[in-house]
This record gives sequence, structure tokens and C-alpha cells, in this order.
Amino acid sequence: MKPFAYHQPGQIPEAAKLLISVEDAKILAGGMTLLPTLKQRLANPPALIDLSKLGNLKGITDEGATITIGAMTPHAVVAASKLVQTKLPALAALASMIGDPAVRNRGTIGGSVANNDPAADYPAGVLGLGATVITSTREITADKFFRGLFETALEPNEIITAIRFPLPLKAGYAKFKAPASRYALVGVFVAKFADGVRVAVTGAGPGVFRVPPMEAALSQNFDPSAIAAIKIDTDGLTSDIHAEADYRAHLVTVMAKRAVDAALT
Repeated sequence: MKPFAYHQPGQIPEAAKLLISVEDAKILAGGMTLLPTLKQRLANPPALIDLSKLGNLKGITDEGATITIGAMTPHAVVAASKLVQTKLPALAALASMIGDPAVRNRGTIGGSVANNDPAADYPAGVLGLGATVITSTREITADKFFRGLFETALEPNEIITAIRFPLPLKAGYAKFKAPASRYALVGVFVAKFADGVRVAVTGAGPGVFRVPPMEAALSQNFDPSAIAAIKIDTDGLTSDIHAEADYRAHLVTVMAKRAVDAALT
């Protein structure tokens, strides 16, 4: 690990100013991805901007028709929250499946969403629920936020401050995890709203994506049988040492059915 400058700002504007004033500086939230990357010398930023002193970025707020979660809120807090368990249990279940206890207690929702790892769990929940990513300068809908492999709509000076989730009528999440990393080999989040159904997939491709044929079928009949015969095109899906594209395509349908089952339970 090469030397770097370390900053711990006390206010969001200060953090944003540092982010654009130091070229290639990196934000440190939970550090579950960044720190191993530094140790392996896969990244050598000149400075780290630690957000841990920004206490106003932590916490979960009930806003009636929505729930807002601060960007620095750890996964374990989301999983254990009585509010989330009651109003949005599928998101609490998703948070409980992330990594191991060490990762869940240090990793943050904002860090996960900003990193946009193609096998991370939270992007499926954010996109599946049609959430809104709130930053230091604006609000971005989930459909416009995720852009591909580790790529998002965030500008160089933007910091995620919170994520606002609408409350669905029903929702469920299911994933087939890689045994060692516990990342999603394939994970599917399904959410039913009054105006239709959203289905978001993580782990199967270079980024989280929706499945319109499943959304249309489940909007007509919210039951696992409605999507049992839907085949996922392997074009663009990931093939690696863990699974080939055709296996991942098969898993999308299997996990989607399980997610619907979970939503109906």
C-alpha cells in the first residue's frame, strides 16, 4: 500500500470540495471494497476522504409512503431495523444476506450503491424498488443512476447522502450466492406496486438490470407460475470461473420465482 493523504471532513460541503480539489481522491465509507483494493495495490489514490464523522448521514427515517436511509448506515442496522422489517421486510432480508457479520457491521448502503459492483445486493433492491438516490447536489432515480460495470451517474463532486425507498404492496429478494465471497452469483429483487411490478437482477451481467417480460407477466398474475416459462437471453450475461452465462440465465428465472414466493409469504 502506497502512502496517501487522509482527510476526515466534518461537513458534506467540505467533503465535496476535497473530492474535486484532489485529483483521483477516493471516498472512504465502510471501506469493504476500497481497503482490500488498496492492500492489493490495484488502486493508489493520493488521498482518502473519510465520511465517518458525518453523523447526519446515518439513520433510517419513516416518511409515511417512503423510508429514507442515510448513506453511512451499515447493512447490519438496516437488517435489524424494526421499521424496515415492518414496512419493507424484503430490504431488511436483503441487507441480512450481505457478506458476513464483519462486512454487515462496517459496510454501508451508500458505499455499496456508489461502488455499483455487478454482484452487489443493494443495487437490485434500489432498482427493484424504483428508489431515489439523494446526493449532495440533486436527486437521481434508480433507472438513471446505474450505468454499467462500476459506473453510475454520480458526478466527480457528488456524494450520496441518502436513499429514499417507496413502499411496495409486496416485495421479495432471493439470491444464489458464491460460497466464498457471498456475493450474488445471481440475485433477483421483485416489487409489486399499484401500477405494476419491477424485477431487478444483480450478479448475472456487467451491472444490475430489469427484466421487462417478467414485469409484464407478474403485473398480470403475481405468482411464480407466471414467470416459470420465461427464458433469459444469455447475450450480455457474465461467464466466469463461477458460472457460465447459460447457467446464470437459468438462475435468473429460478431466483425470480423464489423472490415472488418470498413476497407472498
